[in-house]
Amino acid sequence: MKIEISATPRTLQGTGASRRLRRTGRIPAVVYGGGKDAAAIELDHKEVFYKLKNESFHATILTLNLDGKSEQVLLRDYQMHPFRPVVMHVDFQRVNPKEKIHMKVPLHFSNAENAPGVKLSAGIVSHIITEVDVACLPKDLPEFIEVDLSDLAAGHSIHLSELKLAKGIELIPLTKGEDLAVATITIPRGAVEAAAAAEAEVKA
Repeated sequence: MKIEISATPRTLQGTGASRRLRRTGRIPAVVYGGGKDAAAIELDHKEVFYKLKNESFHATILTLNLDGKSEQVLLRDYQMHPFRPVVMHVDFQRVNPKEKIHMKVPLHFSNAENAPGVKLSAGIVSHIITEVDVACLPKDLPEFIEVDLSDLAAGHSIHLSELKLAKGIELIPLTKGEDLAVATITIPRGAVEAAAAAEAEVKA
């Protein structure tokens, strides 16, 4: 998915200038890295606000259009107003196509309804981890990593080591050497008690 965002150079800087800029529906931002000097830019608030609601905007190589030129960037940080739906500032990092990048990528869970732990045991799927850190070249960055739950039984879990990663993608665990659980299926206490009661009734 190609996502573009338009920017213009920001000539005035400082707290007062940023406040005035926001009053006009613009956002102060910066783009840095890639062997170039950091550049102060401004963005359209409405465009950014709605794109931030798109999961892909946070984990995709973006095309930043600035001064008639385009460059590949990553969204690295953004600040929201403490209580109003207002974006205060955005940081972008330029991408070098030959250098690996570190990014958080969301996990998409599929086939939960077909999992034996759900179909046969009335279990509930718990998503323990919803995103992972990966390292890869920009061209290999996935929008998401799919987690197939179709074979998951009650009381069992899927771990980081079981995730299917495309070629060129390296997983960076939160804790070195620890194979954390990503998702598990548990049986609600009420369901266990109901099953036990039904079994006791049959034996009686």
